[in-house]
Amino acid sequence: MIEIFKTNDNLKKIEKINQIEKGAWINLYNPTHEEIEYIINKTGADRGFIENSLDTEERSHIDIEDEQALISINVPVKEMTAKATKVKRYTTIPLGMIIIKDDYIITVSSEKLEVLNSITSERIILGEFATYKKSRIIFQVLYKVAEEYIGFLDIINKDIEKFEEKLEKTMQNKELIKLIHFQKSMIYFDAALKSNQSVMERLKRGKIIKLYDEDEDILEDAAIENRQAMEMVTTYSEILNGMIEVFGTMVSNNLNIVMKFLTSITILISIPTLIASILGMNVVFPFATNIVGFWIVMLVSIVATVITWAYLKKKDLI
Repeated sequence: MIEIFKTNDNLKKIEKINQIEKGAWINLYNPTHEEIEYIINKTGADRGFIENSLDTEERSHIDIEDEQALISINVPVKEMTAKATKVKRYTTIPLGMIIIKDDYIITVSSEKLEVLNSITSERIILGEFATYKKSRIIFQVLYKVAEEYIGFLDIINKDIEKFEEKLEKTMQNKELIKLIHFQKSMIYFDAALKSNQSVMERLKRGKIIKLYDEDEDILEDAAIENRQAMEMVTTYSEILNGMIEVFGTMVSNNLNIVMKFLTSITILISIPTLIASILGMNVVFPFATNIVGFWIVMLVSIVATVITWAYLKKKDLI
């Protein structure tokens, strides 16, 4: 899919246009082969830059080729909710931002990104937005991506708190799977945020794209937001690791309790069984053929069982 935007200076807003023009911002997501060829022919964009941006395994980096620059970062997205576990899953995908001379800026991703929608719908809050100000677009996207991470982490934190309440009531395997999903999200976010931070640090040097005074603050704010997201990931990862340890301890403790209970029950059952086995031997016992003998055996069995039960109860074994 191709979306083309250009700032209308007269109306002071971003407009969606049908043709590629100089000074336009081209948003390319989940493109077909024909759309990729069209963009390359119209703008001269490097094919490798576009293909790398569509590679879901691509890490954040900066590439320069002739008069083009690729700034690739990782953006958080929500995956399909697993029906079996009923838990949200999060991962990251690459977003490539290609600058072609002073003519075009192209954003490339494998799916439509909400973070770019927030810019095109004029919800950007840092500085004036203009499609011909390519450096500012990149810095604003970096800022919004860092904000998106923080927003996702807040959602994950609330989910963890809800899960913690459920964990006190149930110890099923599916609860452990939920914990694993949360932990995987933290691992993806941690790796993506660190690589995004490296990209920002490199951009700060001003050797890749020109830094204007009014844009430096946006880049610095983006770096601050990104560092905050990294700290949140570290905190939540520690919480999840602690929860997994507690989960394991609780499972082990519950197993010990069950085994202790079953062992105590086995001991109690074995007492009347032992007495009945002894008296059932082919040996003459007093009152063997009298009803009184039966009740004496029953009484001895009950008394012995009660005494054993009281002892086990005192030792907190039942």
